[in-house]
Amino acid sequence: MSLTHALSLSRGPATAFVVVGLFWGTFAASVPVLKDQIGAGDAVFGTLLLATSIGLGLAMWGAPLLDRLLGAQSMRVATLFFGALFILPSLAQSPAMFAGALMLLGLSSGTLDVVMNARVSDLESLHGKSLMNANHGMFSVGYTISAVLTGYAREAGMPLIYVFVAMSVAVVILSFFMKGTTQPAAQDDGQTGTNILWPVLICGAIVLVAFMTEATVEAWSALHIERTLGGSPMDGALGPAMLGVTMTIGRFSGQVVTERYSENSVIIAASIISAIGAIGAAIAPTAPLAYLGFGVMGLGVSVIGPIGLAILGQLVPEHARVRAVSRAAVIGFAGFFIAPMVMGLISESHGLRIAFGCVAALVLLVLPLVKAIPAKS
Repeated sequence: MSLTHALSLSRGPATAFVVVGLFWGTFAASVPVLKDQIGAGDAVFGTLLLATSIGLGLAMWGAPLLDRLLGAQSMRVATLFFGALFILPSLAQSPAMFAGALMLLGLSSGTLDVVMNARVSDLESLHGKSLMNANHGMFSVGYTISAVLTGYAREAGMPLIYVFVAMSVAVVILSFFMKGTTQPAAQDDGQTGTNILWPVLICGAIVLVAFMTEATVEAWSALHIERTLGGSPMDGALGPAMLGVTMTIGRFSGQVVTERYSENSVIIAASIISAIGAIGAAIAPTAPLAYLGFGVMGLGVSVIGPIGLAILGQLVPEHARVRAVSRAAVIGFAGFFIAPMVMGLISESHGLRIAFGCVAALVLLVLPLVKAIPAKS
């Protein structure tokens, strides 16, 4: 199946993936400014990112309820809620304000993340086609575009709040392209006795490692380029942008690859490629070589999370899919905030080179997890 056909079948969720990418690309390219704006060191800044996990915990329980109540409109409502909160980080002037902003963003972003992934899983079941990689590729498209635009805006001296407001307006516009979103499949309320624990834990752990690996580049690559290698703000923004470009390529290519090779084999190969890229970024003596490392890393890690969620959708009954995906997605999404905290602590004591070296070891944890995936019924 062609990429365009996959995106045509899932245009509503694909638009939502772009929305989430727009925010996190803007956020990643703004990290040096945000960090200085609130007066936080590496360890404190990394720890503050954990505040998002509180909102994520609420999203894990609230998203399935929202989906049941609003049905086909749940994704659009979650998108508008998320877009309305876009500007909060740019307004924060203290660590406490920043933590509060991230808590609300964790709730809104986590809710949208659960709903859009569940909708893709519904569409995969409906059409009997693999769609997850194509949709996650649209996240990377939004991420790359916003990271590059934010870098140019910073280079031009534009106030950060203008950038975040512009992205918020873009989200409102994109929400109008979500017409025709598929009605969610019939759901349970968690009381039917369906046993989804083991698939959720295994697949959630795979997604967690993938997103943790991705998050290290999103949150710290700009600082690595600017501080460790002496780059400019535009140079720094190209770090997360390079990740976004290669993740887009990897996910769109993964749409084709997963139709030819087993999903388990693709995850194993992707983990090894990502580890090689992380080592390259860690030892790079110049910014161009660091970009190459980040690029290889993004190419590998790009398909791990989407395939993990796709496998989960195949392992659980249809009526339990939203509940299962919500648990696994939130487990995985927590990686975006656990990893930066750990990176901050390691960076503070040992530097960013050692921190990125640790990422190579992290992504290889996927290998034993793949072996533990339950057989499909």
